[in-house]
Order: sequence, then C-alpha cells, then structure tokens
Amino acid sequence: MALDFNVMVGGEAGQGVQSVGSILSKTIARGGLHVFADQDYESRVRGGHNFFRIRISEGKVLSVSEELDVLIALNEETVHLHLPEVKEDGVIIYDDEQIALDPEDERYLGVPLTRLAEETGKSKLMTNTVAVGAALGITGFDISALETILKEEFSHRGNEIVQGNIAASGAGFEFTSNKGNGNFWKRLRPLADAPRRMLLNGNEALALGALAAGCKFIAGYPMTPATLILEYFADKGRDYGAVAVHVEDEISAINMAIGAAFSGVRAMTATSGGGFSLMVEGLSLAGMTETPVVIVLGQRPGPATGLPTRTEQGELAYVLNAGHGEFPRAVLAPATAEEAFQAATKAFNPAEKYQTPVIILSDHHLATSYTTVDKFDLKDVIIDRGELLTEEAAKEMTDYKRHLITDSGISPRSYPLQGKALIVTDSDEHDENGHMIEDAGTRIEQSLKRLRKLDGLKKEINAPEIDIQPDATFTLIGWGSTGNAIKEAAALLEEREVAVGTIHFSELYPFPAESVISDLREAKKCVVVEGNATAQLAQLIRRETGIEVSDTILRFDGRPITAAYIIERLKVKVW
Repeated sequence: MALDFNVMVGGEAGQGVQSVGSILSKTIARGGLHVFADQDYESRVRGGHNFFRIRISEGKVLSVSEELDVLIALNEETVHLHLPEVKEDGVIIYDDEQIALDPEDERYLGVPLTRLAEETGKSKLMTNTVAVGAALGITGFDISALETILKEEFSHRGNEIVQGNIAASGAGFEFTSNKGNGNFWKRLRPLADAPRRMLLNGNEALALGALAAGCKFIAGYPMTPATLILEYFADKGRDYGAVAVHVEDEISAINMAIGAAFSGVRAMTATSGGGFSLMVEGLSLAGMTETPVVIVLGQRPGPATGLPTRTEQGELAYVLNAGHGEFPRAVLAPATAEEAFQAATKAFNPAEKYQTPVIILSDHHLATSYTTVDKFDLKDVIIDRGELLTEEAAKEMTDYKRHLITDSGISPRSYPLQGKALIVTDSDEHDENGHMIEDAGTRIEQSLKRLRKLDGLKKEINAPEIDIQPDATFTLIGWGSTGNAIKEAAALLEEREVAVGTIHFSELYPFPAESVISDLREAKKCVVVEGNATAQLAQLIRRETGIEVSDTILRFDGRPITAAYIIERLKVKVW
C-alpha cells in the first residue's frame, strides 16, 4: 500500500473513545479513502482502558496494524500503554492542560482539548470533537468532510449542538494545522471522484445480508458481540417488513425462530457462546423436525463468561458437534464484511433446501470491526426455497407426509394453513406422517433419510481460497476472520523474497476435503493460523483428510491475529 496511515484513540470507558473513532473513520471514508477500524474495550460501563484503531489507505485495507502514526490520548494511561507502538516520526495528541508529559519527546503534541471545547462549543462534552479536528489538522485532511459527518451525527439533537461541534472541531483543526515535524505531516488527502462507500462492521453486514435474503423474523437475547445484529434488525427491519423480538432468554430465541420457520418464514437468531449453549436443545429440535433455521454465533473467549468483549475462534469444534443425536448442519465462517453479507444471503438457501440448521460462525473481531465496503450488488442474491410446495400443489395435496422418505433425504415442505395439507411433526422419532413411533425399522429409515442430506449439502459448500506457490517456504492455513491477516502476512513476506502460499476456509462444514486434499499434500511446511489454544482447524483437517498439520500459530489472549503477529511467530517457531 502506497499510503499506510494508522491512528489510535485511547481512554477510559465513558470518555467517548468509540465516538471519536467512529466519527474519524466516517470522515476519512467520506473522503474516498479506505478504512479498517477495530475496537478494544473492557466489560465495564466506566473505567478500564479502551482504544479504537483506524488504518487508512488509498487501496483496500486488509487488517489492523500494530504501528501508529497518530495516538490520540484522552488520558495519561493511554500514553504509557501505547507509547512503544508510536513510530519515531509519529505524534501523540494529548491535553497538556490536564496531563503532564515529558516535553523532550518531539512526538508529544499538547492541545488544550478541554479548554477549546468550552470556549468554542460551550461544553466540556465536545472535547472529543476537538480531538478529531486536531487529528485532521496535523494530517491536512479536508475538514469540510468532518463538518458533513457532524451534521449527520448530531442533527437529531438540534442546530445548536451541531454548530457547537463544528466550532469545536474547527478549533482543534486550526490549533494543529501549522504544527509538525518533517515529512509526517500533511499526508492524508481526500481522493477526488472516489466512489461513495459504506462503512460497515461484520454484524451490520450480516444483518443486511439476512434482510436481502428475505429474512422476516429474528429473535434474540442481547449478548456481546451479537447484540448489534438484533438492534440493526429492530432499526432497519421495519422498512422491510421484518420483525425483531427481544425475548427473555436464548432458549426462547431459538424456539421462536424455529416456530417462525415452521410457519414458512425465513427466520434466524444470533448469540454468543453461552447463549448458544442454551440453544443446543433447540438446535437438535430443528434437526429432528427438519426445520430450516439460521444461527449466527459470535465467538468470544470462554469458558463461561471468559473475556466477553474480546475475540477468539474457540468454538469451531463445538458447533460441528453441538446437539444430542446425529443430524446434518452446515457451518459458514466469513472473513470480511463482504463475506459476512454473502454468508447471510447464502445461509438461508441450504437451510431451506435441506431443511436443516445452518450456523454462521463470526467472532468479536469481525463483528465489531469497521471497514469500507463497495455497494453490494443485489442482483447476485439468489433465493432458493427448496422443496417448498407451491400454493397450487398444496391445495391439491390431501395425503401429505411431512417426513416422506426420499433418495435425497429431502421431503416436500409445506407450512400451516397452506392448502388442505395436515402438517404433523414431532420432537420424538416419527414416521413419514410425523407421528411418534417406537419401532426400530422406522427409526433407521428416518435417521438415514436425514443424514442423506449431507450428500447434497457437500455440493453447496465452496472450496477454500487457495494460493499455492510452487517454491513456497510456508503455506499458511486459516479460517474465518484470520483471512486478511494471513493474506497480508504473505504479501509482506513476498516483499522480503520469501514465497508463501495460503489456504483460507470461509465455509467449513461439510468439510470440502476433495477440493483441498491434493493441495495439502503438495504444500511445503503447512502452518495452521487460528485464534484458539487447541488448533481446532488442524484437528478438523486431520479428521476429514487424514493429513496432520503439526505446525501452528495460535492466539488465545483475546486479541486479534495480525500480520505482524504471524510473521513474528513464524520466525520463532518454524522459520
């Protein structure tokens, strides 16, 4: 990337860290530049260290960087924690009337943030807006883009608040616009005639994808990091005839989603690890009754409550095996906001086509990180409702068998009040008509019928993204949100004349063994990169292909995997 510019804002919970980061990200994106931003926050309402990182480039940004050009410190702790990450020609913006720091370090740029807020915006609450203006002032970015964003952000609070924030941001901009040292300054410029892009996080992309796929019902109980999916549906769904229900617990959430799907509606739920644990009985119910339902699982570190506001990839093995008894399911694991949208639009198709649960594995990093995204082309969205009876067929069918034995395992599907058909199903084992049974023969027939769906599901799963280099020193293998970090690590090593291959899975089950087994056998020194302690992808590869990948780079401290992290561990472990 010709331009690789990194900004961090840090402070305590309650100081508006997220507001500064969000407004700054939107401003840069409105200027036509690409952005990738992630958040790190503790599980408390006030206090505790939080930060918001923004990476900026003229081209697509793949992941976060661990080096900083600008650090906006809203408190002294932020300076001490992140000073080692600030480049030698970087800058640290802080309120020099509130914080005393070493004036000998040329990177320190004192700005009277609080005083400027009170003088121009007439409120101490606008200190953060001054900080945003100050950050743009030292980079030379067009402040008119910020003014536009401030109008959009605060218009609902009245013109006085809007003008106060504009004045406060202007004061910060003017204070820093003529300060600096050497080539660091004036490095950001809006791109002329750049296309208008969306700034989305993974949760928003998943919600948009579900709406585009025709999802009309979501039930959920708030749980980080999946809560925003429910909130987004509640806000946007009313424009699309979709219903969002905040229920009393996760058991109710999945059962309501199953009930909605049974009635013919595309339905979903979203949760995290502990909530998914409560949903597992419902998951098996969907498997037994052959009811299509989509479940988003936003991973975070466990066990138990663990680190509820951090990230991890610790639940792959769990979702593959969750539920009592044996029944088919599909598991998707998008890597980016774009893939999150595509995964959501796709998930409802195999769910309905094979009348079985589909799980989308997200994680805190993907769910809460923002990135610039080009407008989605809705012409690419395909809706396949599978063996759903037409109104005409339902009117004529009087001897309807909900669980009819078929070669594919898929029975014709109807829903209550559609035509004359009487629809019967049961959570107990049942016959073709849906009535309870006890005999061994019917049990075997129905079990094999359900499992035959896996033959069809395998054809729905896309092959991993494979870039095998014949002379590769390593082949990095990952899944889900590690994808971009792996790609960037490979690109950086290529610049150092180290050839690196990559294999990345965004769809994990049924595992696409046939599409990857020859590449795995041919690749030199495979290294699995994933965010857990037990190498769950490596275990899955061995189970499905018989190939053991013994070299691993694992991270399970709650922080996202970055390109720098991968390269450093390659040097230590396997280089």
